[in-house]
Amino acid sequence: MSNLNLSDTDIEILLFGKWRFDKSGEKVSILFKDDMTYEQTIIQTFLFSKPKELLTGNKFNGTWYVSGKKLNLNIRSIPKSFFNLQIPLFFKISIADMIASVGSIFVTQNYEIVEINSSKFLMKDVDQSIIGTKINHTWRSQSF
Repeated sequence: MSNLNLSDTDIEILLFGKWRFDKSGEKVSILFKDDMTYEQTIIQTFLFSKPKELLTGNKFNGTWYVSGKKLNLNIRSIPKSFFNLQIPLFFKISIADMIASVGSIFVTQNYEIVEINSSKFLMKDVDQSIIGTKINHTWRSQSF
């Protein structure tokens, strides 16, 4: 599973698709798209972290890239945030999306890629090592 000989482009290709990560206190799934965007869902598993989830929501969208064997995630929108307000009869104010977009200019989530193959992924952030598993979707065609 070692990626010592893989280029950044090889790592990006292996990342395409949906992955599941169990972090301390969170269950995370990320869909890495080939247009270098991602959709992330984070479910808080600790009761004391649930208020954070209620405010920010559990869905995040953004852009991603690999550079120097590091995965970089830039949040661009938080579509289910409480702070994306809908004013009756007018328009939706996306305060959380604006904060996320501006904040991602200054703060990028960085993860060091330790190992990767087509089904397993080991990365490190500042606090912990995170193991990911690829979620394969099998589509069945039905004939009528």
